[in-house]
Amino acid sequence: MAIGEHPQRTPLYGIALLIGVMVAATVVTMAEAPTGVRIAVYVVGALVAIIGGALTLRDLS
Repeated sequence: MAIGEHPQRTPLYGIALLIGVMVAATVVTMAEAPTGVRIAVYVVGALVAIIGGALTLRDLS
């Protein structure tokens, strides 16, 4: 196995994306950001969460 070709790398990236989305949503909610900013963060976060979920679960098939 060459450097950077570890089989668990992609699921790790997916988990990192999911955790990042949760942290970003929590920060925006706790900071009581304006509604437009919240909506934008939630929409982008939802898309990133879908990508993170796909990366995390891609090896189950």
